Amino acid sequence: MKVFISSVISGFEPFRVAARTAVETLRHEPIMAEDFGASARSPQAACLQGLRDADLVILALGEAYGPVQSGSGLSATHEEYREARGKKPVIAFVQQGITPDTAQADFISEVQGWEGGLFRGTFADPASFQASVTRALHDYELATAVAPVDPAEMRARAEALLPPAEPNGGYNNGPMLVVGLAGGPHQKVLRPVQIEASDLHNFLHQAGLFGEAPIFDGTKGVKQEIRRGAFVLEQEQGARFQIDEDGSILLGLPLRDTASPEDRFGGLQALIEELVQQQIATALSFAGMALERVDPTQKILQVAIAARIDGSDYMGWKTRTEAASQSGSRVVYTGQSDARSAVVINQARPALRLNTATLVEDILIPLRRHWKVR
Repeated sequence: MKVFISSVISGFEPFRVAARTAVETLRHEPIMAEDFGASARSPQAACLQGLRDADLVILALGEAYGPVQSGSGLSATHEEYREARGKKPVIAFVQQGITPDTAQADFISEVQGWEGGLFRGTFADPASFQASVTRALHDYELATAVAPVDPAEMRARAEALLPPAEPNGGYNNGPMLVVGLAGGPHQKVLRPVQIEASDLHNFLHQAGLFGEAPIFDGTKGVKQEIRRGAFVLEQEQGARFQIDEDGSILLGLPLRDTASPEDRFGGLQALIEELVQQQIATALSFAGMALERVDPTQKILQVAIAARIDGSDYMGWKTRTEAASQSGSRVVYTGQSDARSAVVINQARPALRLNTATLVEDILIPLRRHWKVR
């Protein structure tokens, strides 16, 4: 495994030596700026290429931010972090007992605020740093040694989570966005006793009602049960959440537009793009939060996401502006076979939190192609 070591160099040499020793002790290959030598490319371009070639990044943050690079306005270490974030695993360490300069304090806050893709640790001196890096690399090896990541297999599992596509999707209360998420490497992240634990149930129940990305209607009750080995939360004619022992997640979110007079009176004839976009973002955020709860040590590194809209046959697709300007007109959609096809994508797990907007677009636009009246 190739491990890129990212930190300031000047004044940090003993810590970089410690990181190299830890990587080599476990028989991995360190990639470090000190080893690049003369090149036609700029030193930072060579470092960024070395990072792209690596399988894993060790990020060490001390007191100093480092010289700012022309063009980006960031330090070399900050550029490397931005390049790696969301694309490959990053193990970040922050030095204890320091008073960082202003730019470095902001950088540390940015790293510590990334909720989706970091194993975090601290260190005091080169010896403790070497020990921390050794442990973190060993833990990472254990987490990834279960099975290789198979993108095609993950996509198949994600799509298999979705309920059978029917003309009305099995929903009597309007269209429903259904999203299935499968993780890789494929492995169990919850024991049977854990999936039946009341603290997990209560956490997900509360998050579904009052969290940062609530999925349930707070005016209605939420039913919870264990169904075929999975924990299920659902509201009658409303949202549904399911998670099983391997961390696979199924979400169903209503696509009712309460801002529309037509929808309030049961006459909505089109899917509203802004609402679909909002519900995709909610589904991804809630799924990311649930994964963090059940798999805090990041055994799951990659995810496949399958999304489909059910219960929407003979409906068109409009923006809110289009719906307002065409109020009272009826749009009949006749391409049901495409509409019942799922959009399936693969992504690194951190993208659920870091690149949510991009993921939403990557799902929304193919879904829109199934309906959009031209």
